[in-house]
Amino acid sequence: MPLVSTGELVADARAAGRGVAAFNVITLEHAEAIAAGAEQAGAPAILQISENAVKFHGGSLSAIAAAAAAVARTSSAPLSLHLDHVTDVELMRAAHPEGFSSVMFDASKLSYDENVKATAEAVRWGHERGIWIEAELGKVGGKEGETPLDAHAPGVRTDPAEAAAYVADTGVDALAVAVGSSHAMTSRTASLDHELIAALKTAVPVPLVLHGSSGVPDNEIRQAIASGMVKINVGTALNTAFTGAVREYLAENGTGVDPRKYLGPAREAMAGTVAHFQRIFA
Repeated sequence: MPLVSTGELVADARAAGRGVAAFNVITLEHAEAIAAGAEQAGAPAILQISENAVKFHGGSLSAIAAAAAAVARTSSAPLSLHLDHVTDVELMRAAHPEGFSSVMFDASKLSYDENVKATAEAVRWGHERGIWIEAELGKVGGKEGETPLDAHAPGVRTDPAEAAAYVADTGVDALAVAVGSSHAMTSRTASLDHELIAALKTAVPVPLVLHGSSGVPDNEIRQAIASGMVKINVGTALNTAFTGAVREYLAENGTGVDPRKYLGPAREAMAGTVAHFQRIFA
């Protein structure tokens, strides 16, 4: 079916009191697996391509974006394209002609005042082109190259009053918040601050986004959605499934050289992971 807009998927999920899944795309197999898993679960999904994934593909957005969009258009599931964790303004500006309906502009490493200024400019750019803009306030942590961070350390989690002022001053359409999760977790042991999530839901008028959901147990995700989370980002869990399937095949077939023999099972493993997460969010 045609690409749908991220804003529409998030608004529908918020109105229904459920979550909407946003899965990271690194390769064509990721996109195919996300579409297959969404179809299995009978649920929509957001295909998100990060700035780091673009760097992996030589710094060009076009090829991986075109591949993801082609997969989405041939899927029976409602799927959107989202550009994730963008710090490069030029990359952000490349989103519109490539068919993206949304961008997560990440100025979270800047000071609060600089974050507000940069994000407000990104919002103005986006809204002039019908692009839905997500931003981050707080320190989710865990991205490659970052210093390890305790997700519950003082000053890390998002303050509700500051979040309310930030949303008012920037005009963002959604806010990623730090509530106890962390990027790149390979074990599902994160403990979320559900009282903080509820307070943030009350404080800000826009949908809340949970980053680092791969490390959050199923019951914690369900409770987070009940407390006010709407867009739920999942990346590392797909890579864990992918790599596990490849390792298993190569361990049993040490002389194999045809990548289709292990990329096929890897894609199926990711699709199963997608379907599992989709059922949690319903």
